[in-house]
Amino acid sequence: MIEVEGLTKRYGEKVAVNGLTFTVRPGVVTGFLGPNGSGKSTTMRMVLGLDRPSAGAVRIDGLPYGRLQDPLRHVGALLDAKALHGGRSAFHHLLALAQSNGIPRSRVDEVLDTVGLTAVARKKARGFSLGMGQRLGIAGALLGDPRILMFDEPVNGLDPEGIHWIRTLMKSLAAQGRTVFVSSHLMSEMALTADHLVVIGQGRLLADTSMADFIRHNARSYVRVRSPQREQLLDVLRAAGTVPVEAGGGVLEVDGAAAERIGELAARHGIVLHELSPRQASLEEAFMRLTAESVEYHARAETSSGGWGDAGGGRGGGKVT
Repeated sequence: MIEVEGLTKRYGEKVAVNGLTFTVRPGVVTGFLGPNGSGKSTTMRMVLGLDRPSAGAVRIDGLPYGRLQDPLRHVGALLDAKALHGGRSAFHHLLALAQSNGIPRSRVDEVLDTVGLTAVARKKARGFSLGMGQRLGIAGALLGDPRILMFDEPVNGLDPEGIHWIRTLMKSLAAQGRTVFVSSHLMSEMALTADHLVVIGQGRLLADTSMADFIRHNARSYVRVRSPQREQLLDVLRAAGTVPVEAGGGVLEVDGAAAERIGELAARHGIVLHELSPRQASLEEAFMRLTAESVEYHARAETSSGGWGDAGGGRGGGKVT
C-alpha cells in the first residue's frame, strides 16, 4: 500500500505538488492521471525518495522509502526506461541490481523471460529500441518480486502486442493482491487497464474514485434515438419528463433515461424506432472536462492567414511533470 499525506513540493515560488493526500491500495490497478505539468512525475519521485518533499509524507507499507530494507523486494518502479548503463548487457544490468539488493541470480533469467528479452540478454542496452528499453525497465521493476509496483508511461515505444502484454501483466499483478500504480497519457489504454483513478491538476487532487464513478460524474452519457415518427416520439419523450435534444439528421439525443425505458415508451405508443443506442462517455471526455481549468500548456492552431491562433488559451510558466 502507498499512503500519501499532505504531500507538497516547491521549487522556489513554483508549487509543483500541493497538499496531495490519497492511498493506493492493493488488489486493483490505480491509474494516475493529470495534464502535462500537473506534478505526476514529481509525486512518483517523492514516493521513491528521489525528491524530498517540502511538506507532508509518503509511506510504503507503513514506512518511508528510505527506511525499507532491500527496497527492490518491497517496491519496483519504472520511471525512466533510459536510466541504465548503455555499455552493460540486459543480463548484467539486472544482475547488478540483483546483487545490490540480495536477490538471487536465478531471478535475472526469470524476469528476462517474463518480459521477452531472453534472446537479447547478452546484447548491450545502448543498441536497444525504445520498446526493448521499456521491457528491460519493467524487468528491473519485477526483479525483487515486490508487492508494490509503480510504472510511469509503461507503454511508451511498445508495439500493439507489447501494449496488450503490459496491460495483461498489470492486471495479473493486481489480481495477485499487489499494489499497482501507473501513470499514462494514453487514455484509451488506461480505460482498459485501471480500476481506480487518482487525478491531479496543477499539483492538486481533483479526483480519487473508481473508473466507473469518474466517467459517470464527469462526462455525459445519453441515448441516441431515430424514428420516422419523430414528432410523435418527441411528444412522448417530453411527456415522460425527459429532455430530448435534436442532433440533426432526424436523430434525438436523450439524457436521463435508460435505453430500455425509451424502447418501452415507444412500443407502448406504437412508435417505430430505426435506432436506439446508448452512448457511454469515454474516459478521455471525462478527463478533458475535469481538467479543463488545470491545463498549463495549450497548443495553438494555425489560422488560414498563416498566423497562429489560440487553441484554448494558455499560460506561461516552468514545466514540472
